[in-house]
Amino acid sequence: MKIVDVFLERFGAAADKTAIVTDQSSVTYQDLRADISAWDQKLAKNGIDPGTVVLLKGDFSRDSISALFALLKRGAIIIPLAPTSYEKSDEFAAEGHAAWTLETLSGDLTPLPHRGDHLLYDQLRESDAAGIVLFSSGSTGKSKGVVHNATNLLEKFRAPGKDFRTLAFLLFDHIAGLDTLFYSLANQSTLILPSSRAPDDVCALIERHRAEVLPTAPSFLNLMLLSGAHARHDLSSLKIVTYGSEMMADATLKRCAEVLPHVRLIQKYGTSEIGALPTRSRDRASTWLKLGGAGYHWRVRDGKFEIKAATAMIGYLNAPSPFTDDGYFMTGDRVETDGDYVRFLGRDSDIINVGGQKVFPAEVESAIKELDQIAEIAVRGIPHAILGQAVAARVRPADARTPAAELRGLIRAHLKGRLEPYKIPQKYEIVDTPLTTDRFKTDRK
Repeated sequence: MKIVDVFLERFGAAADKTAIVTDQSSVTYQDLRADISAWDQKLAKNGIDPGTVVLLKGDFSRDSISALFALLKRGAIIIPLAPTSYEKSDEFAAEGHAAWTLETLSGDLTPLPHRGDHLLYDQLRESDAAGIVLFSSGSTGKSKGVVHNATNLLEKFRAPGKDFRTLAFLLFDHIAGLDTLFYSLANQSTLILPSSRAPDDVCALIERHRAEVLPTAPSFLNLMLLSGAHARHDLSSLKIVTYGSEMMADATLKRCAEVLPHVRLIQKYGTSEIGALPTRSRDRASTWLKLGGAGYHWRVRDGKFEIKAATAMIGYLNAPSPFTDDGYFMTGDRVETDGDYVRFLGRDSDIINVGGQKVFPAEVESAIKELDQIAEIAVRGIPHAILGQAVAARVRPADARTPAAELRGLIRAHLKGRLEPYKIPQKYEIVDTPLTTDRFKTDRK
């Protein structure tokens, strides 16, 4: 049985159980299955056949989720696009060779002047497989189009998992966001959809709908702690908080462990190219983790993490292959190991080269976040006439009234003896605007 049919069979078996809930409505699995059938008929009527490339615009919603499953059922090649990336619609449609745009909010299907021609798409059609295409954020250059065989990506959900009430915090076009969606629905669980990802709104939603799992990002957890939202709402239903997509600061993790003593804190790891991997943290306040399992093999070469996965993409639409000759994906992540445990240090592309010495921004940020006077910090490299690069920091203080000179002095005194001198920022910019992107990553631009 095809994996999408496994999902639909489970939806039918769950019938009256709540599949999706928002503050305005709830949707049963029977409702969801009926919606998928209605979308399937509309897609068929408009000639969306197997192998058709469709740009699917929407956030997590009843319509977007049912349209996604209808497209998978029809064997289409789907490019999901969340509202945070709508300004890139034309770029992603062209790079992705999309033949149609489907706006789930309005229900409009619009033909595009592309034919869906690409060798990777031909591979999917020859395999009679649906496809999922994810575009990188492009923060360090041009966005890469990651092409997945949907059967390979979703096959891991055939095995039964656990039934948790889960909040869909991560985005509709994010690999971890899709992983949350598929895991929840494959296990006939209830998925709670936020209308806002502001800390107070998320915490209120957890309280109101008794969410048990919150998959999120370190930047959000930092903002939640700073805002005090966790103290204004009853989060006693939470059992698990998973975090990933960027480096976690030790100070943020320690504080989370203190204020959420009843919650398991689990670091996740995954990329758009390989999907989300099973992980196990050394302990709830540790950034060391074990990862992998059946279908995953990893190794470290020259200090960089490489992984071979059954869920790996089949290739990039618009970039050279990142796989080794023996099939390992070269992540570009620098790591250190301790037996079976791995700790991620940062991306190769983020490294600041100070006179030949390597500086990982996340290490500097983590140390500075130990200061209560700092709300957010973003570290990056800037040109230096002698050293090539120097370390610079943008700082958002917890209290905007704190004088800039005082902040700089606090940071320098705190870092002295904690970090080597070449890692200590030489330039500081004090800001009063958030240093977190709308995709909840530290903005180092």
